[in-house]
Amino acid sequence: MPIRSMTGFAQVKSSSSDGVSFTLSLKSVNHRFLDTQLRMPPDTDELEMKVRRVLKEKLARGHVDVTLNIERSSGNGVEFNRDLVAGYVTAFRKAASEFGTVGEPDLNAVFRLPGALGASAPLDGTFAASVLAGLDEAIHKLNVMREQEGQSIEAELRRRLAALDIVTQEVAKLRAAVSRAYLEKVKTRMQELVENADEDRILQEAAILAERSDIQEELVRLENHIQHFGTLLDQGGEVGKKLDFLLQELNREANTLLSKTSGVAGDAIHITELGLQMKSEIEKCREQVQNLE
Repeated sequence: MPIRSMTGFAQVKSSSSDGVSFTLSLKSVNHRFLDTQLRMPPDTDELEMKVRRVLKEKLARGHVDVTLNIERSSGNGVEFNRDLVAGYVTAFRKAASEFGTVGEPDLNAVFRLPGALGASAPLDGTFAASVLAGLDEAIHKLNVMREQEGQSIEAELRRRLAALDIVTQEVAKLRAAVSRAYLEKVKTRMQELVENADEDRILQEAAILAERSDIQEELVRLENHIQHFGTLLDQGGEVGKKLDFLLQELNREANTLLSKTSGVAGDAIHITELGLQMKSEIEKCREQVQNLE
């Protein structure tokens, strides 16, 4: 399955066999999980549950707004809820009499109450089936748009990944020189602190500290994470969370690399510049990955 963005829009216009036309719109944006918001006509609770079930089956992540608007043909009139309207009118006149005010109920106001107006005929199973068929079409259109956006994001991620790999290789070339510089730094510092100390002992302790400051492990993990990132892009599908986790790991290794090389003169200064460039590329990748399903 191709990599998909979580951003997209789709709209389907259709009608059921009983002449009820409808427009179904889907709009999706970024979200950590699948979050659906449905705007549907009254008395469609059962249909709403079915719509939610289909969305859960076919979409993995994203905030999805679903709007269903109904337009009946001219042959299907609109009636009012007589009990509701009568209750409103009765309550209005009772209050007017009790408080000695003058006025008549405003039907424009009562007809705006939820449930005051309704279709002359209830929506049946035929309508529900038509909406679900339209939902399948809308989801297909939505995914086409999300896949197109996903292709653009994937291309950008591959460019950033290639740049990150080049920077990592540049750091690897400077590793040996930085280790020597760190060894000399520690040796000099220990000689300043310890008078008449054993030269071999100083060298031994300096070597241990220099080994602990070696960035080889960070370079290996960076390279492994970069390769894994590329493999996930090749596999496609719902990779957004996995890629985001990998980028967190890459950022952690870059931070460790920077902390190990800070304060060392010579090539380490260049490594610091490269490390900051790494973090910049990683952050740009994260901005893109946040939009992937």
